[in-house]
Amino acid sequence: MQRILSTQLRAQVGAPVRLAGWVHRRRLLKTVAFLIVRDAAGLSQVVVTAPDVRAQLEELTEETVVEVTGTVAANSAAPAGVEVVEPTVRLLGAPAVPPPFDLFRPELAATLPTQLDHAALSLRHPSRTAALRASAAAVAGFRSTLDRLGFVEVHTPKIVASSTESGANVFAIDYFGRPAFLAQSPQFYKQMLVGVLERVYEVGPVFRAEPHDTGRHLAQYTSLDAELGFVDDHRDVMAVLHEVLAGMVAATGATAAMPAQIPDVHFTEALKIAGAPLDEPDLAPAHERAVGEWALREHGSDFVFVTGYPMAKRPFYTHPEPGRPAYSNGFDLLFRGVELVTGGQRLHRYEDYVAALAARGEPIEPYASYVETFRHGMPPHGGFAIGLERFVARLTGAGNVREVAAFPRDRHRLTP
Repeated sequence: MQRILSTQLRAQVGAPVRLAGWVHRRRLLKTVAFLIVRDAAGLSQVVVTAPDVRAQLEELTEETVVEVTGTVAANSAAPAGVEVVEPTVRLLGAPAVPPPFDLFRPELAATLPTQLDHAALSLRHPSRTAALRASAAAVAGFRSTLDRLGFVEVHTPKIVASSTESGANVFAIDYFGRPAFLAQSPQFYKQMLVGVLERVYEVGPVFRAEPHDTGRHLAQYTSLDAELGFVDDHRDVMAVLHEVLAGMVAATGATAAMPAQIPDVHFTEALKIAGAPLDEPDLAPAHERAVGEWALREHGSDFVFVTGYPMAKRPFYTHPEPGRPAYSNGFDLLFRGVELVTGGQRLHRYEDYVAALAARGEPIEPYASYVETFRHGMPPHGGFAIGLERFVARLTGAGNVREVAAFPRDRHRLTP
């Protein structure tokens, strides 16, 4: 018999079947025993009445991997309305050492550090598994939307010769005796590839050596990047991002308040909404929450664009706002009061790059191969980057991005 999954049992009533999975829970009653088997699709209930099988069941431990053969019977009280009766149980490995927390309970009672110390086990809990599936679905939605819009997926180096964000902290490595860094983003490469393919996107890890210790930052996270050429300005980028986010939310099957037009507010107005000093150069987390609450209250939207961030807080490749050079054609998108996306229009003329680096006191040499691209004809372009873990955390209501990452890396954690 070929193994089937728990979700396939309803179509097999009256037929013999073979299941395999983990011992999720045992319930040993006086006249009958129940074995709950967990597989990738869900849970199956196995009813045990034979004394020899019951004795075997009493010796099993939770998380032991077993194979069960038996007959499917209808039972409205059982999960999915079916159960397996007259079973034979066979171990597929040694009895498992019980995990340090109960995986069969609706909620994981262990602290987050304990869960992360034993991530290979805590990820088996349905709540943690659901987050991984949401991440996979979100990436699928990201890819399918951009494929439909004519973008091409690319794969760029994660070992680079210079930092991307012009002074932000980077992880230095030894590259065959030469200094190199782990990439903070694919920014330079995706811009260069606009000159090849016009519209590109990438899904990949990025590395930030910033000493944050918050519920929204990781030292390594998955970035969903896109870049498109022949834009009029940053609003063309925002329109594509809107479509992408709609596709990602739909792919996960979750709900989020997203009107046909995501509200947008200039940075100067966002400061007023948040009650922040008007000379603030950036939005603090409390300001983001206030703007997010405003967007939901006034526009019924979980999302809001904040445009026109000060040039002083944007990387050197950002295009300034025409007529207001202190501000940028850049934006952040807030999702439920937390910054989710950074994007905008880029510079596309060589002389503008030379001037931008000089204005910041940056030498051109570390960026020479990148800047050289703009001497050979580049269209007006722009793009954005979405933090996958932050998106899934906001979508699922997780309080910490570590709850939705498989094996998170932060300033304290290198294992497992």
